[in-house]
Amino acid sequence: MTGQTPQDSSGPEGSGERPFEFTDKRKVDPEAGTPREAAAGAAEGGSGGNGTTEAAGDGADAASPDPLEALDFEPSGEAGEDAAVLAAKAEAAQHLDALQRERASFTNYRNRALRDQEVARAKGVQDVLAALLPVLDDVERAKQHGELSGPMAAIAEKLDQSLAKFGVERFGQVGEEFDPQVHDALMHNTDAEATSTTVNLVVEPGYRIGEKVVRAARVGVVGPE
Repeated sequence: MTGQTPQDSSGPEGSGERPFEFTDKRKVDPEAGTPREAAAGAAEGGSGGNGTTEAAGDGADAASPDPLEALDFEPSGEAGEDAAVLAAKAEAAQHLDALQRERASFTNYRNRALRDQEVARAKGVQDVLAALLPVLDDVERAKQHGELSGPMAAIAEKLDQSLAKFGVERFGQVGEEFDPQVHDALMHNTDAEATSTTVNLVVEPGYRIGEKVVRAARVGVVGPE
């Protein structure tokens, strides 16, 4: 219970001074043992000055949470602009990284496709040359025996020119030094005057495409004893 009880009335009579008073700020009623309502305390202490105001403030602080905890706002002004610029730069960096990855992937794909095309082209030329080898061998034998003349000689020349456009090269000539990597020796003779093993007979010429030997030259060789 809140009340104002005079504590000292010994002042001079008629002095006009107001007797000393105090305000009961206890939050529990000492008589009833129940909490006092903040509103009732504020109403009773309205004329009590600063003491009543502090009591009301203590009750308000205990009853309500921190008002700053519920604030949810976006930065504004220069802070907001800086945040937007940083976010845009981060997004641009992500897009640039993705673009560079895609470009590298496309470059690798293009190089791999070009290599595959070249391998397929070379394989196709090899397959065609392998199919034409019997015909080319017959043409070469006809040349060696002098049986290729007139229009057939011109056709044989055009055939050689067409194969040369695809990198096909004929090799294997009499007098060449024997090389087991490009020559297949079918016959071997000895000669006391020979200083090295050389080709003295070409049975079938060899063919290669660039560094790839499609067929080794089938030859006869002669070497020292």
